Formats: sequence, structure tokens, C-alpha cells
Amino acid sequence: MLRSKKLEGRKFRRQHSIENYVVDFYCASEKLIIEVDGSIHDSSEAIANDNLRDETLRNWGFNILRFRNEEVFNQMQTVLQKIKASF
Repeated sequence: MLRSKKLEGRKFRRQHSIENYVVDFYCASEKLIIEVDGSIHDSSEAIANDNLRDETLRNWGFNILRFRNEEVFNQMQTVLQKIKASF
């Protein structure tokens, strides 16, 4: 749904590198990072790492949205509405 500027004409890059991080999706015009997380992100160590990473990226001026895999698969329209609302 993010391919070919289908979402409000915004261009998203998949697996985009920012400094020493690789983000799932990135929209340069909005400085928006979208992360799609599976169960591997549920451990306390992973949560701490994600929080530190998000804080670093926010300090660099990026906005970050995180969604669970289940949300993307089962509630795609809601996910897309949340992304649009961040524009």
C-alpha cells in the first residue's frame, strides 16, 4: 500500500538506512519512519533497544510510527489512516 506513491502521493522507501539504523519504511518528505514489529520486539531487551533507537531518531528530527504485524495484516485501513494523520 506504500508503493508507487499510492498513499497521498508520498514516496516511501523500504529498508532505508539512516546512519547506523535500517528502518522498515521511510518517507523523506515527511521525515516519517514506519516500523512494523513482530513478536521478536516483545522481550524487555528488545523494548529497551527500540526505545533508545526511537529516542535517537526523534532527536535527529524524525517522526516514528510503530505498528504490530497483526495490525498491518488485520487492520490495514486503520494503519493507513494513522499514517495519513501523521502527514
